[in-house]
Amino acid sequence: MAEAGGPQGGSAINLDQMSLEELNQVRQQEESRLQALSSRYAQLRAAAARLNASQSAVSELSPASEGKEVMVPLTESVYVPGKIRDPNKLLVEIGTGFFVEKSSKETNAFLDRKLKLCDSNSENVTKIIQVTQQNLESINVTMQGKMMEIRARQEGQRHQAAVEG
Repeated sequence: MAEAGGPQGGSAINLDQMSLEELNQVRQQEESRLQALSSRYAQLRAAAARLNASQSAVSELSPASEGKEVMVPLTESVYVPGKIRDPNKLLVEIGTGFFVEKSSKETNAFLDRKLKLCDSNSENVTKIIQVTQQNLESINVTMQGKMMEIRARQEGQRHQAAVEG
């Protein structure tokens, strides 16, 4: 008996009792879900890359960085030249446009926590992607089996008609 996990991987659906049309609908739902999950995974990995780049930039700061020229972003595509006043005072965005002043050490600890959260979420999304792929495989196998049954029934009917005729 073919079964697929429900939306949260909890409840099982008996695929064998579904019609081809119902199976096709479930398959389309699972494909959409897989696409959304893959997009979410890509977003998480992009966020992790940004956090790693931030950690790298913070690690390059030292007391000798004071007075060093840097480019300060005004927007994503407009920068102005600036100089580092105190390399141990950093403004860190903590979310929704709020910034907090932190030391280099505090900034690294904050970035570490965020990176661990990204990695944990990525692992969870990866597991859900795997379950969704297994669900799709089960659905496809069930659909192929039903198609073979239909063909066999049609062949049997043709053979019966030839024998009777």
